[in-house]
Amino acid sequence: MARSTRRVGVPEAAGRTYSLCVNLAGLSTVSTIAPKTGQIFLYFSALTLIVYLVSPQGYLVDISTSYMLKNQLHAAANQIAMYRLATALPAYSGIVFGLARDKWNPLGLRDRGLLLIFAPLTAAVFISMASTHLSYSGLLAGMLVAMASFQFSQAAYQGLITLIGQEDLMTGRLSTLWNIFSFIPYVAGAFASGYISEHLLPRQTFLLVAELAVVLACLGLLKPRSVFGHAYDQPQAKGTDFVGDIKRLVKHKAVYPAILINFLSSFMPGASTPLQFYLTNRLGASDATYSYFTGIFLLSFIPMFLLYGFLCKRVALNKLLWWGTFIMMPQMIPLAFVHSARLALLMAVPMGLMGGIATVVYIDLAMRSCPAGLQGTLMGLVSGVLTLSLRGSDVVGAWIYNSSPTHGFLYCVIATTAVYALILPLLPLVPKELSATADGEANPRQDF
Repeated sequence: MARSTRRVGVPEAAGRTYSLCVNLAGLSTVSTIAPKTGQIFLYFSALTLIVYLVSPQGYLVDISTSYMLKNQLHAAANQIAMYRLATALPAYSGIVFGLARDKWNPLGLRDRGLLLIFAPLTAAVFISMASTHLSYSGLLAGMLVAMASFQFSQAAYQGLITLIGQEDLMTGRLSTLWNIFSFIPYVAGAFASGYISEHLLPRQTFLLVAELAVVLACLGLLKPRSVFGHAYDQPQAKGTDFVGDIKRLVKHKAVYPAILINFLSSFMPGASTPLQFYLTNRLGASDATYSYFTGIFLLSFIPMFLLYGFLCKRVALNKLLWWGTFIMMPQMIPLAFVHSARLALLMAVPMGLMGGIATVVYIDLAMRSCPAGLQGTLMGLVSGVLTLSLRGSDVVGAWIYNSSPTHGFLYCVIATTAVYALILPLLPLVPKELSATADGEANPRQDF
């Protein structure tokens, strides 16, 4: 007889909702979900979704502003790439915001306090941008301030989800959830940005993001017991003084391969600006085609995220690291054979599928690698490295693309594939004690 999915003390509607979130992440069957686990998934699903809709680095904002630069301010490819590099300056310092999260207790509410203070501030910045005349300098300055304010909210989210993942031995499942519900805004933003660029004024776009930031602030009012009941009382949440924490971080061997692997995985000179200009200028596609390509590409990651949610509880992390890397290595090669906008949209599907396992397993690795009490610090460092890699590779890619009118984009694809191959020699450096277990299994020791 099938076991009932109804749980004591959990409202039926809420039970159905968190069961849906769990199944979306491929984390377990409905009949085996404990109420606490399901509520954790429900809370972080909603929080992840809003965080990545608001993010100035998200595609809703990033692609929309790139079209403002390209179409209204007539910026060239290298100017847009430099804009993206410059506006991400606060994100490169993610370790600073993460360390502030780990050591600061605003309003006595820890992570919730950060959301309640800085999400409204982010909304205020976008409202200010909506009320000023669009210019390159104004857009640059406004996005820098918005990015800096948002980093505190992001540090709170990343530190909290990593802490809960470590405490409940579910970094793999929460990494799966993290990626699924962060990619949904990316996919929606990618598809919507093409429409937004053609139908909404810049003022309306900024006001839309401001409204979403207000929703994020409202989530800071929530305090589900399954997440916050004893989160900050457990050993994984305990740090030392400032100097002691920095020393522990530097001596923690697991930190270095996690950072380097994540850096290389996001170094993609063939993506972003070169691809945008290749599709629109070389192939004669519309501005919306790049948005559609990006949306299809990102949407194709999600089936592999679901697969990882199933595998992570059954296969040790070290095997998943190797599998994901080998599958990802040829990811960008299909772009070398793209000679029409229609073919580009078709190639987006296999490209996304090839990157799915690697994307989620590298975040799982980073979450496992965090020293006690420094979840925000290390995940902030990883986030900064990811942003620096992505934006830096965009600048490199724009330079490569402009170096040859005929073969520039092909060179970008070759460079991306070569960088991915550099991840392989880093995998043996991951401490065996860290990667020898599947999700839900305790590591034999934590001092690696």
